[in-house]
Amino acid sequence: MVTLVLAAHIRERGADARAALARIEGKIFRGVIHPGAALSVLSGVLLILTNAAFYLRAPWLHTKFFLVLILVVLDLRIYFRARSFRTGKIQMSRGEALGSHVAVAAIFLGILLLVLVQPF
Repeated sequence: MVTLVLAAHIRERGADARAALARIEGKIFRGVIHPGAALSVLSGVLLILTNAAFYLRAPWLHTKFFLVLILVVLDLRIYFRARSFRTGKIQMSRGEALGSHVAVAAIFLGILLLVLVQPF
């Protein structure tokens, strides 16, 4: 979601609209993305603690851990690049923001499939 707002921010030329989009980006990161990531990691740890013998031997869960790690790295990359863009330190393309959106969506889909199907 924030990547789509970022794509609009990159394309926008009006100063007031750019400032409003920058505020929205910050609110989404602080109010949704970062708390959601922390809650997801915490709930995953608590789930493992309920039945560690099963979950720590599940190969699909190791793959899910790896995808979650990639997702955290992507989140941090998007956050710091958006912050640098907002302060004028770097330039970003709309394609970069949309590419980040597709990457995050693909990883979320992969995590969902691993949890639901547990293929291995």
